[in-house]
Amino acid sequence: MTVLRSLLFAPGSHPRKVEKVFDAGADAVILDLEDAVAFSEKEAVRTDVVAALQTPRVCLGYIRINALETDFGFDDLEICTAPGVDGLILPKVESPAELEKADWAMAAFEKRRGLAVGQVDLIPILETGRGIAAAREICSAAPARVRRISFGAADYTRDMGMVWTPSEHACEAARAELVLASRIAGIEPPIDSVWARLDDETGLITSSKRVMEMGFQGKFCIHPKQIAPVHAAFTPSAEEVAHARSVVEAFEQAEAAGSASIQIDGQFVDYPVVASARRTLARAEAADSTVEAST
Repeated sequence: MTVLRSLLFAPGSHPRKVEKVFDAGADAVILDLEDAVAFSEKEAVRTDVVAALQTPRVCLGYIRINALETDFGFDDLEICTAPGVDGLILPKVESPAELEKADWAMAAFEKRRGLAVGQVDLIPILETGRGIAAAREICSAAPARVRRISFGAADYTRDMGMVWTPSEHACEAARAELVLASRIAGIEPPIDSVWARLDDETGLITSSKRVMEMGFQGKFCIHPKQIAPVHAAFTPSAEEVAHARSVVEAFEQAEAAGSASIQIDGQFVDYPVVASARRTLARAEAADSTVEAST
C-alpha cells in the first residue's frame, strides 16, 4: 500500500513544466486539463498529456479532466483512460450517478485498450455544497475504482458564498464530512485542497498539520516548493515512530501477562491508545512504501 501525501498539479498545456514536474519529488503528479488550460487548447492537449504519462517517470501520474457536464468532459474521459495513466481526477462531482456513469464508461475504454477493468484510478473532487451533501453516497458509488475522494476549497467556498481565509474556518465542516464519509464507505482517507498562498509557507504547514490531524492522508500542491512542508506534515517523525513502537511493544508484553492497561512515561495506555500508535506506524510504513515505489 502507498499513501498519497502530495499530488502536484502542472498545466498540461506547458510542455516544459510537464517535462520537469515528474522529478519534483511529489508522490503523484497531476497534469491538468481543466482550470490551467484555455478553452481553445483543451482538445489538442489531451493526447499530449497521455503521451507524457507513457514515458518513464519516478512517481504516479494522474490527469485532471474537465467535469463531465462540460463539452470536454466525456471526450477527456475516453482519451485519457489509457495505458500509462495511473488515474483520473474528476472535478465538480455532485452525485453518485456521475461516478457510476464515469466508472461504466471507463470500464468500456479499458476493455477496448486491453487494460484490466478498474486499472485506471478515479479520484473525484467534491467542491460544491451539493457534492459535500452527497459525500456518503459518492464514496460508495464505484467501490472498485474510487479508492479515495478529495476536497476543493476554492470552488467550495465560492459556491457557498463563504470567504476562504487563512484560518480556513469555513472549510472545517466540509472536511470533517469527507473524512467521515470515507470512513463509513471503507475507502482510504481523503486528499485535501491546495494551499493557494504561495508566499505563506507557515500557513501551508499549519493547514497541512490541521487536516492531517482531522484524518486526511495528503494534500494537493500547486508548486514544487510546497512538497517538502506537506511531506513533513503527513509523515510521522522519527520521534513519533519510536514512541509509537515503544507503546505497542510495552502493551503487547503487558497484554501477554494479562493486563490491558498500563502507564508509559505518565501516559495511560489501553486499547484505543495502542490502536492510535499502530496507525502511526502504518502511516510511516506507507510513506516509506511510496518513496520506495518511486525510486
